[in-house]
Amino acid sequence: MRLFHAFVVLGLLATPALAHHGWRWTADGEFSLTGVVTESRLGNPHGVLTVEANGESWTVEVGQPWRNAQAGLSDDMLAPGAELTAEGHRSTDPAQLLMKAERIVIGGQLHDLYPDRS
Repeated sequence: MRLFHAFVVLGLLATPALAHHGWRWTADGEFSLTGVVTESRLGNPHGVLTVEANGESWTVEVGQPWRNAQAGLSDDMLAPGAELTAEGHRSTDPAQLLMKAERIVIGGQLHDLYPDRS
């Protein structure tokens, strides 16, 4: 019974994190956003950029530090002032200016954060 209780408690503790992380909150269609980074908070569980685009302030989730590095992105490349295009999926809620990037294009160079996703 204690083992079952431990799994239930662990499951309840993990639920809020799973509700946001992953892809379930994103729309199916591809989305592209071009703008300038005004703020970057990089680290675990994933990096978050604020990107000004077309007079709007968007939140763009990028990868974990290891994923960004594997894609050829450094923290300096994602620093405020960087001009980029983020390609991926936006929130299913159109009122949210929020997207999750699969790819980042900077200076014409493609950085594929999730090469296993189309």
